[in-house]
Amino acid sequence: MADMNYRHLRYFWAVAHDGNLTRTAERLNLSQSALSVQIRKLEERLGHALFERRGRQLHLTEAGRIALDHADTIFAAGDELIGTLREAGMARQAVRVGALATLSRNFQIGFLRPILSRIDVEVVLRSGSPADLLRGLETLNLDVVLTNQPPARDGVTPFVSHRLAEQPVSLVGRPALLAKGASLADLLGSQPVILPTAETGVRIGFDALTDRIGISPQIAAEVDDMAMMRLLAREGIGLAVLPPIVVKDELETGLLVEADRLPGISETFYAVTIERRFPNPIMRALLDANAGADIPAQ
Repeated sequence: MADMNYRHLRYFWAVAHDGNLTRTAERLNLSQSALSVQIRKLEERLGHALFERRGRQLHLTEAGRIALDHADTIFAAGDELIGTLREAGMARQAVRVGALATLSRNFQIGFLRPILSRIDVEVVLRSGSPADLLRGLETLNLDVVLTNQPPARDGVTPFVSHRLAEQPVSLVGRPALLAKGASLADLLGSQPVILPTAETGVRIGFDALTDRIGISPQIAAEVDDMAMMRLLAREGIGLAVLPPIVVKDELETGLLVEADRLPGISETFYAVTIERRFPNPIMRALLDANAGADIPAQ
């Protein structure tokens, strides 16, 4: 855009990072009215509002978030022109990914693998609770959330859940705990088990299974974190009920063994996005690369 005024863009960039018009005006030795005029001129040139005011706070609109991403790239390139551009040859685009804190790390890597080797892409990965992550989507601080708990979709928060993979759930443990030729019922009746917490779909399915076959298992631990379940299984305190992808490396080395698949129990993984007027173009490519093919469990 030939007539872009980069002074206006820099003023916008400063306010966006400060989040406060008064503080930015003081730092730049400008009046608030003069600073507001500069930002309004940029908005008129772009054809979109860049900020919305909520009480005394300024919040970026979706167009503002896109403009900030570009401004970050523009000014970083200017600051690092001599060094960075000579070595990297191109600007990098950020993809902001949120993942449920309890989600399998192996699954997360599998989802991100199509872009991990791209030198033009920077992956920003954050973990948290479902509520925090979905709030990040709504405020446009995240491009996608990886979860096994798809949110409800409604007119107020138009989340879109992309089904990525459905993994079977197995009984996994140290070889010493697995009697040769023992049936699933024998194992559940004789060995302690490491279970996900009661509110999860896997646990609900497991409780229904044991009730159906008339087994009251000895519970060694109830854990809401797959990484911790993996560590406890490695310690040999019991047989873990989890998708094999969680312990992929241990299964390959023989440290852990998959005793038996649990019939009718699986875990489904989703990538959740939100309807956006200006979606991150890298996200489309990433979702396409993961569409229609389950990420392998082993």
